[in-house]
Amino acid sequence: MLIRGRAIVYGDKIDTDVIIPAKYLVYTDPAILGQHAMEPIDPEFPKKAKGAILVAGRAFGMGSSREQAAIALKGAGVLAVVAESFARIFYRNAINVGLPVLQAPGVRAKVREGDELEVDLTGGVVRNLTTGEAIQGKPLAGLPLEILKAGGLLQYLKNRA
Repeated sequence: MLIRGRAIVYGDKIDTDVIIPAKYLVYTDPAILGQHAMEPIDPEFPKKAKGAILVAGRAFGMGSSREQAAIALKGAGVLAVVAESFARIFYRNAINVGLPVLQAPGVRAKVREGDELEVDLTGGVVRNLTTGEAIQGKPLAGLPLEILKAGGLLQYLKNRA
């Protein structure tokens, strides 16, 4: 499963309150949530998120277990999130809503804002097409990959019914 897009880069410990502030949790529409994604640290995020791959450092998605964080990123048009490490609950929530995620230690130091990336989820490789570098991450396989291929957990379950 290959994903290609330009990089939007953030640092370590981006928590779910930053990804989608609590005051927007009254909304359920992914597009509305997406309009407010990353608002506390990057008010311009919704303008640059469509077709982008979000790259981050350690502990991406830490904090509360709000599923809306992954929904907001997907609603903003983010194609995938690649990070040094993820909070486990965010990682599972992302897969369940159909937002591809890949853990790739060292990725943050090798990607700059605007770099063109190709993410191979099954191989676990992030290719920086701008610099020519490849970063080996943890490949996705089994049920998480099947859920992503289906478009999320609900669609996966519907397909099995």
